[in-house]
Amino acid sequence: MDSKFTSLDWSFFIAYFLLLALTSYLFSRNKISSSEEYFTASNTMPIFAVAISLLATSQSAATFLGVPEFAYSNNFTLIGFYFTSLLAVLFIAKFFVPRFYAIKARTVYELLESRYGESAKQQAGVMFLIGRIMASGARLYIAALAISMILFLDIGFTHMLLSISLLIFASLAYTYFGGVRSVIYSDVIQAVTYVSAGLLVLFFLYSSLDTLNIMQILQTHEKLTFIDSSLDGKFSIVGLLSGWLLLNIAAYGLDQDMTQRVLTCKNSNDANTSLILSILLTIPVVLLFLSIGALLFVHYQNLAVQQNFNGEKITIFMYYILNEMPEGIRGFVTVGAIAAALSSTNSVLGAMASVAIEDLYKPYKLQKAPNTDDAHFLNASRVAVLLFALLLFMMAIISFFWQRYSDLPLISFALGVMAFAYTGLLGVFFSAIFTSRGSASRVPFALVGGFLTVLLLQPYTFGFQIGFAWQITLGTLLAFVIMQI
Repeated sequence: MDSKFTSLDWSFFIAYFLLLALTSYLFSRNKISSSEEYFTASNTMPIFAVAISLLATSQSAATFLGVPEFAYSNNFTLIGFYFTSLLAVLFIAKFFVPRFYAIKARTVYELLESRYGESAKQQAGVMFLIGRIMASGARLYIAALAISMILFLDIGFTHMLLSISLLIFASLAYTYFGGVRSVIYSDVIQAVTYVSAGLLVLFFLYSSLDTLNIMQILQTHEKLTFIDSSLDGKFSIVGLLSGWLLLNIAAYGLDQDMTQRVLTCKNSNDANTSLILSILLTIPVVLLFLSIGALLFVHYQNLAVQQNFNGEKITIFMYYILNEMPEGIRGFVTVGAIAAALSSTNSVLGAMASVAIEDLYKPYKLQKAPNTDDAHFLNASRVAVLLFALLLFMMAIISFFWQRYSDLPLISFALGVMAFAYTGLLGVFFSAIFTSRGSASRVPFALVGGFLTVLLLQPYTFGFQIGFAWQITLGTLLAFVIMQI
């Protein structure tokens, strides 16, 4: 099937990748002499760049396409999750960040080493790596689905392979040579790109509708609800202030993927400012994409929309891109989706490499050869980036085949697996920071206990129907109790 991409669409696509090539070269020109500089930029990154990078890292192609879907199908109550993020980063700024900087941490799991010993740091690092490979590999697969649909108008294996490879190589262009400094500055470009794409779509959609009836239609169908006061709603106030709050504390404070950026600031005050600023910038971006979903509801309200593509369920935004987006805008929005995917992929490569080298490999190597120089660890860091790029590529391929040949929801599990890992990490970190109890021998039991609690509460395990926020809460509680026994 021939692509609907026109020459104007391709011009946006080519221009974007030329920009990626140029900026990856420019950002990689600074000479890096150690793994510390590779992973923390020697604590020299400016506040605003770190804040934008945090915003970009928290988004993905799934967010780019999924947030409009939520507003289309439901309302605006998703925004409560991001106000919970603000509460979470305020908590992290007070209790976590000062401790990270006090021990000059390169990864967040070094805090456990200072409290429970090296084995606790390594066990937490392994839990992070397992979860991240599965979660980010599945996210890479979902992003590649979107790219293949738009560029090639199919999701066959060959075109999926090309789409996955495209995203991996573009991510490596920044991460491999320039380390976290290059990633942070590239995130600024990606964030500007996908927000600009969102603004263009919002303007085009709004201009194409009868502006007098938009608010009336949305109010009639109760699409403008921002607060869920029920007890069982997905983003109810109770859920937001329990499980979702814990999830955000883990995501912004205990996940090296996000926290690596925070550790590149000059000091803890700058780090805290960048954290809070990132959420204040994220909230209007999420409102932008929720508004796109609301306008898509107005656009399609009287039409029967078949949200599928070659047997694959697609979001309403993807349906709109494939079927109605005009020449030029389609190309720019495709670039926006790629930018959202890259901002989450290039960051995770550096984060996983930092944990693998700083928490696992370096202690082992220095014990065997105490005189090992910085150049060795820098080379090892780049090898680790390549290794994790390969593992993410393989996980994306596994996701492709599993999606087609198994009834088990691997994609849902893989996307949520970090939340499974978060419960154990939350229990262990809360014990380390707020109590004098716990020991290294209990850490693995707490990590596994939290993970298994969430797994056993999944509907595909024993058929339990319990909200995800409650799963996080119960898993964290069990992990904390294990540490206190």
